Amino acid sequence: MAISATLAMAAKARELKEEGKDIIGLSLGEPDFTIPEFVKEAGVQAINDDYHSYTPVDGYGALKQAIITKFKRDNSLTYAPSQIVVSTGAKQSLANLAMVLLNEGDEVLLPAPYWVSYSDISKLAGGVPIEIKTSIEHDFKVTAQELEAAITPKTKMIIYSSPCNPSGSVYSKQELRALADVLVKHPNIIVISDEIYEHINFVGKHASIAEFEDMYDQTVVVNGVSKAYSMTGWRIGYIGAPEWIARACNKMQGQITSGANCIAQRATITALENPPSKIQFMVDAFKERRTLILNLLGDIPGIKTNKPEGAFYVFPDISYYFGKTLKGNTIKSASDFSLFLLEEAGVATVTGEAFGDPNCIRISYAASEDTIKEAMKRIKKVLSN
Repeated sequence: MAISATLAMAAKARELKEEGKDIIGLSLGEPDFTIPEFVKEAGVQAINDDYHSYTPVDGYGALKQAIITKFKRDNSLTYAPSQIVVSTGAKQSLANLAMVLLNEGDEVLLPAPYWVSYSDISKLAGGVPIEIKTSIEHDFKVTAQELEAAITPKTKMIIYSSPCNPSGSVYSKQELRALADVLVKHPNIIVISDEIYEHINFVGKHASIAEFEDMYDQTVVVNGVSKAYSMTGWRIGYIGAPEWIARACNKMQGQITSGANCIAQRATITALENPPSKIQFMVDAFKERRTLILNLLGDIPGIKTNKPEGAFYVFPDISYYFGKTLKGNTIKSASDFSLFLLEEAGVATVTGEAFGDPNCIRISYAASEDTIKEAMKRIKKVLSN
């Protein structure tokens, strides 16, 4: 199993900072905003109310009800409590699903680029990741024809995110319907829809493939509070799933971590009970930063970008620099390029190879505008050679 490339780059950047070097970290997908005050207050209240005991494996009943209400309000999806499982972050939700659904040799379709952990989580469960290549010219989105061509008798699962990490691409309802028209012909394929960036969407209402009646029983929706509510360290994720899958995840989780943190769960109830409008200020700021970073990247020769419609990443194609020598370093790959930026510009990014696209790097703009400006200034300077 490979080390997570995003975590490895973050660790490398921390080491350099500890050595006294001036490093700008744009590798982690972590909002730079503080937690909303109403969420903090709920956490403090939970401590004062003496919440301290083991929690139910699949989550507090009150939290499951808040999740059910959120699904109905934001996604027009109806779930029963028996279809909800709360986990220690959406990453654990994904791992639970892989472990309970995949048998040795089952194929898992991954439209590339994809989040770094999808592949290794699948492998750990015995699955075989199958990449479906996309392109920057088509906004890194898979088409129905490409999906159909990738399906084999061994296909058991497809995992994708929308808005997407790392590309920021957002599937429209029409695009999801086209994919659904393919998938309904293969009812044994389970669709894992990772919607953790749901609210960081710059193009309108979020669409979920589970909204289609003929896909509801074939789809698991994965979500959480890390990104939209800036609650990364609180580690709360959840799924809405067919009941048989939720029961299996509950059993699996009961043998590994049991229930998620009691204080974080109580705070999450308050987070989800509040309307998304309470966090719109973050989304507006991310949209402004997207404009800023795209304009600055557009001034750097050889870097090709598209316009991401959600999340807080850009995923530029930097293959122009392959074979070129910069400050004595011959750039042979995206990994070389990313390491060069870290060592020579003091800017931490992540190689696209980890996301299934060897021509790109991921840059997070979950940072202040001043930080973004300084980072792009440094990158432009070292590449001007």
